[in-house]
Amino acid sequence: MPTSYSVTRSIEAEPEVVWDLLTDSSTYKNWNAAVLDIQGDIREGQTIRLKSIVNPKREFKLNVSNVEPPNRMVWWDGMPLGLFKGVRTFTVSAMEGGKSEFNMEEVYSGLMAPLITKSIPDMTESFEKFADGLKEAAESM
Repeated sequence: MPTSYSVTRSIEAEPEVVWDLLTDSSTYKNWNAAVLDIQGDIREGQTIRLKSIVNPKREFKLNVSNVEPPNRMVWWDGMPLGLFKGVRTFTVSAMEGGKSEFNMEEVYSGLMAPLITKSIPDMTESFEKFADGLKEAAESM
């Protein structure tokens, strides 16, 4: 089982447009086929609740940190004492011609990671749907 997943997309929209979509939980259901439900404010220091296609019966409580608009943000969750941690980093970089490069990477770490990652479903399809939906939504604005 991989200890990380990542996806990158070139998006024909300014970073601020991409960022606005990433940080507005009220619009996720409109563009993000990987997310079934998301509650909370996506901003520094907040906790959001998310249900995804990867495991529809489980609600993830994710901490939002390292927010640097419109370029970087981290969502993370984990076990006490660093036994297991999942960290998802979103990066939006400005490119020439008003374009952006979007990258999303999730890394698993901790003493329990080798055992826990065996039970985590393959996130590849979910990551692809997230990035494709974001690209389509940003380019249509």
